[in-house]
Amino acid sequence: MTDRPLVLLVEDNPRNLKLARDVLEFAGFTVAIAGTGEDGVALAASALPDLILMDIQLPGIDGYAALEQIRRNSATTHIPVVALTAFAMARDRDRVLSSGFDGYLEKPISVRDFPTEVRRHLDEAQERQ
Repeated sequence: MTDRPLVLLVEDNPRNLKLARDVLEFAGFTVAIAGTGEDGVALAASALPDLILMDIQLPGIDGYAALEQIRRNSATTHIPVVALTAFAMARDRDRVLSSGFDGYLEKPISVRDFPTEVRRHLDEAQERQ
């Protein structure tokens, strides 16, 4: 991983996208963005980010289907994918984690805590490798 980890942010809401991107860039991350699940899968394969933050509700394929495609590709299967979602019920969190996501972050994001949470997921992924 470089000094400026590359985070792929897959989010279709322009306000959520701008806030998350701005916060991450200010905190020292490089951010690539995709607005659909299909674009997220394609960009994951071409950019090979250090971490993917994936919304669940996306136009076209949803976050679950995008995760499946990322996991099936040998070039991207190792990339940690963290759900970034407004679903806050315990059963939603359980479904996300049992579907193969490496973690779960709730929206709306906390501007103060978000970079630390993203860095924690990156560190945990490095420890698993």
